[in-house]
Amino acid sequence: MNPMDLLQYLPWVVGGGLLLGAAGILASVHNTRLKIKHGYPLEGMWGQSLKPAVTTEAMERVKLLTQENAQLRAEIGSLQDRLINVERIVTDSGYRLGHEIESLRSDKGNVQ
Repeated sequence: MNPMDLLQYLPWVVGGGLLLGAAGILASVHNTRLKIKHGYPLEGMWGQSLKPAVTTEAMERVKLLTQENAQLRAEIGSLQDRLINVERIVTDSGYRLGHEIESLRSDKGNVQ
């Protein structure tokens, strides 16, 4: 068989490839719409729905993570309060003036 004989089948091969590609894109869009509509369910490799097991161990872990989250949020709140105080002190004109006086004193001590 001559390679030129296969040339007549080229439009069919290209057209079939384009058709399969378009079908794949449409299927992907449809699948994404289903996920958006149903709130992104967990899916396995073949699209089966996965439901996490609710065990006592999992519930205990959630409880510990919730407690840790609350502690970290309280710590962040405390750090924010401290940072606000530090910013207030640093931007206070009296502190700035005192800092400039101290820097002048240290510069004067270096000159002598």
